[in-house]
Amino acid sequence: MTGTVPDPLPGWLTAARRITALTGAGISTDSGIPDYRGPNGVWTRDPDAEKLVTLSYYVADPDIRRRAWLMRRDMGAFDVRPNPGHAALVDLERQGRLRALVTQNVDGLHQAAGSDPARVVEIHGTVHEVECLGCRARTTMAEALERVAAGEPDPPCLDCGGILKSATISFGQLLEPDVVEAAVDAARDCDVLLAVGTSLQVHPAAGLVDVAVGHGARVVVVNAEPTPYDDVADLVVRDPIGTALPRLVAAG
Repeated sequence: MTGTVPDPLPGWLTAARRITALTGAGISTDSGIPDYRGPNGVWTRDPDAEKLVTLSYYVADPDIRRRAWLMRRDMGAFDVRPNPGHAALVDLERQGRLRALVTQNVDGLHQAAGSDPARVVEIHGTVHEVECLGCRARTTMAEALERVAAGEPDPPCLDCGGILKSATISFGQLLEPDVVEAAVDAARDCDVLLAVGTSLQVHPAAGLVDVAVGHGARVVVVNAEPTPYDDVADLVVRDPIGTALPRLVAAG
C-alpha cells in the first residue's frame, strides 16, 4: 500500500507493541537541517561538499579540515529544535510501544525532544562531541568551536596533538561494532520496523529492513521519495513526516 496515511490504520500497526524506529535526515528537515541525498540535498547541490565528511580527504588535507570546522561553526548558528516528527516518536515511547530508536542522524534532536537516550542508537555518531583520531580523547563540540572562534582554524587534540574530528562517522570510517550490534538487535526483536525520512540507500542501516523482515516484522516506510525497500514494505506513506508520523502513532 502506497500513498497517504490510511484511515483507519491497519490492525497490525495499532496492535504492535515492539516497534523499532529507523530515522534518517528527512525527519529533521522541518527543523531546518537540510538532507543530503534528496532533490535539494546538500550533496545533490554541491557534490564537492561530500569531501568534508570523507575520512581520507579530512585526514590528508588541512584545507578540508578548516572548511569542515567552518561548516560546523555555521551549522551551530541555526536555532535548531525538534519538530512534530520527533515529538511523535516520544509519544510512541510513552505509549510503551517503542523497542528502540535507531537513527542515522547526528543532530541529537531525538534526545532534545524527550526520547530516552538509552533507547536511542546513533549509528553515525553525534555532532555534539569531537574525538581525536589518534588517542580517541573526546570533548564537546562547543569547546572545539570556541577554539576555532579564538583563532585556531584546525584545532589539534589538547592531549596528544592529533587530528580532531566531530564524533560522527565519516565516509570511509568504520562504525562502532557495539553500536551496529545494538541496531541489529533492535531490528531482529521488533514486530514493526518504522523507517522514517531515510532513503534506505546507506548500509548497514538500510540492511536493518532485511533483518526485520527476516524475523517476521512488518515494515512501514515514511519518506517523500521512493526507496529501494518500498516493494517489501507493508505500508508506504508519502505524506509529510510532520503530519504523517503523529497520525501513525496516535492510535496506540
